[in-house]
Amino acid sequence: VQLQAYGGGLVQPGGSLRLSCAASGKIFGGNVMGWYRQTPGKQRELVADILNNGAANYADSVKGRSTIARDNAKNTMYLQMSSLRPEDTAVYYCAYSRSRSLAMNVRDVAYWGQGTLVTVSS
Repeated sequence: VQLQAYGGGLVQPGGSLRLSCAASGKIFGGNVMGWYRQTPGKQRELVADILNNGAANYADSVKGRSTIARDNAKNTMYLQMSSLRPEDTAVYYCAYSRSRSLAMNVRDVAYWGQGTLVTVSS
């Protein structure tokens, strides 16, 4: 399984951005996929994750400002972020878990995308 994340960039505070993650290889639709983010010196934190039936989980820090989606036919996952804040600045990683339960644990991540940088700054 390979994950290719893209869509990061520089955006002003209050702006929006959509991240995409294209998966290739043997994908099991029942497994959880999600987005993590990481800033220097900190551990990766789960931003949001999603099952193939559309059920999703969000970190409190992004709840109400972000929407995760999954197109099973295209093996692609998205993270639409709006009302972005400087504290959202991070490298965002897409992840494919061995688990079939939301709120995935980082230890269950089987595959990582390469990361895409989101910078929120004026």
